[in-house]
Amino acid sequence: MFSFNSLKKNLKKDFSSLRPVKLAILADSASQLLNDAIRGYGYEAQLNYDVYEADYNQIDLQIFDPSTELYAFQPEYIFINRCTEKLLKDFNKKKKDQQEHFAAAILANTRQYFDTLSRHLPKARVLINTFAEIDDSVFGNFAGKVPSSFVYQLRRLNIGLMDLAREYQNVFLVDLALLQSQLGYRFVFDPKMYVNADMVYSLDFLPCIAQHVTDIILSISGTFKKCLILDLDNTTWGGIIGDDGIEGIQVGYLGMGKVFTELQTWALQLKQRGIIIAVCSKNTEEIAREPFLSHPDMVLRMDDIAVFVANWETKVDNIRYIQSILNISFDSMVFVDDNPFEREMVKTGIPGITVPDLPEDPAEYLGYLRSLNLFETASVTEEDEQRTRQYKEEAERSILQKTFDNEDDFLVSLQMESSPKPIDNFNIPRVAQLSQRSNQFNLRTVRYTEEDIRQITGNPDYHTLTLDLKDRFGDHGLIGVIILKKEDKKTLFIDTWIMSCRVLKRGMEQFTLNTIAEWAAANNFETVVGEYIPTKKNGIVKDHYASLGFTEHEGKWLLRLDQFKNKQTHITKL
Repeated sequence: MFSFNSLKKNLKKDFSSLRPVKLAILADSASQLLNDAIRGYGYEAQLNYDVYEADYNQIDLQIFDPSTELYAFQPEYIFINRCTEKLLKDFNKKKKDQQEHFAAAILANTRQYFDTLSRHLPKARVLINTFAEIDDSVFGNFAGKVPSSFVYQLRRLNIGLMDLAREYQNVFLVDLALLQSQLGYRFVFDPKMYVNADMVYSLDFLPCIAQHVTDIILSISGTFKKCLILDLDNTTWGGIIGDDGIEGIQVGYLGMGKVFTELQTWALQLKQRGIIIAVCSKNTEEIAREPFLSHPDMVLRMDDIAVFVANWETKVDNIRYIQSILNISFDSMVFVDDNPFEREMVKTGIPGITVPDLPEDPAEYLGYLRSLNLFETASVTEEDEQRTRQYKEEAERSILQKTFDNEDDFLVSLQMESSPKPIDNFNIPRVAQLSQRSNQFNLRTVRYTEEDIRQITGNPDYHTLTLDLKDRFGDHGLIGVIILKKEDKKTLFIDTWIMSCRVLKRGMEQFTLNTIAEWAAANNFETVVGEYIPTKKNGIVKDHYASLGFTEHEGKWLLRLDQFKNKQTHITKL
């Protein structure tokens, strides 16, 4: 974790090349130093925060008055930061019957915040914190049985905030209550700062808030970790499998084995949430696989590992191989290894990959990894649970491909099928997730929420397509999204073309264009217009339209349908 002073020093650095982000901070306590911490942390995350900081204790005024500076600023993100100390002050002014309904009243007002912001700033994402717990010591431990106690109302309020956040797709929680439970209230709150400057948080805690705010913003905008790569010896289990044998490694719930079992359990939970689990170990492969196949106390099994690499090559080379199979960027990978030498080799050899510096004591591994908040997410869908299976199937395809000299023969052997269909209520969450997360195969990188997608599907000026892909190895699931906008009776604009990088070089781009052209021609359109907006991550599609036969014209790409001939593809349309 960075110190506040180091973040403040970042403010003197050059932010001009970093991605701009417009953030509004609305707080009920003084927020100048919080502003500094967030902007300074932005430099570490390669973000150039343009911040509108409202005068403190003006949250209601800024939100409910449409003429305020907040709305003139037009932020992408709004951080509503409310502190428990102000909450307690308001609570103590209430009569007993009002205290029993205190949380409900705060939640009703919060709902009005969200409704008002959604009307006036429909594209903005709202971040709001849960409240750190404080005990006013009026009822002691009995407070949990007294509805009029502050502790009782505070806990109801935090639960209510979680329920509210589930209702609003554009609302995200900054969980200060959870952070306080990890760090302690004395770490969070600075009484001297509060008394002298009406600033609630300690200088040490400000970087924590800045990190979590930034992590959420990064995940919403599609920058997040997708893959956990594990070393084996003294990382996934205790001991060295090649020397100690399967009976001698430490795993299970006795002694030090508990440490590694709990780390494996954490990895398994991440896998079930959609994080890809891979193995990279200097070992003989047959010996390294044995615990996953035969040890009764192993939590992780071979079915949980998307790519398993164990050999005597360098870990840098092996991680590069894993990346080639998964086809994801290195900055979306986390490599966990107990050996400092190996960690430094990977950090040096693969810029962008995250390599945590584990504590020396294995008992501290899991607590440390959890504290880093490495796997922040802005959405979870049912399809995420299938990701490991899909990547295991992709590894099998890669192995098969090496047996063919001719790429066309390989593609024919896959027996690929696709069923294009419009976006519907069942796939809206996955479509929105692709919009939010896709960075590489994303021609315009326009982000849409679930509510945005619903509005588009109900608008007759748009036509949408989703594309899946199945082959002999399995089902890729929904891998492509097309949003077409009718510019006039003869022209169709490709507002969104997103595809999963898992299906590159399968002919899906050609199949998709054939599908677009077929629908456009059937509906009497004459021209399809595409646009490529470059970002730091979508360079792989800079020649996309040119390769498909579009002609460049004034910064756009044009395809005349009367001159179009279907592209060759080995995908059968169902």
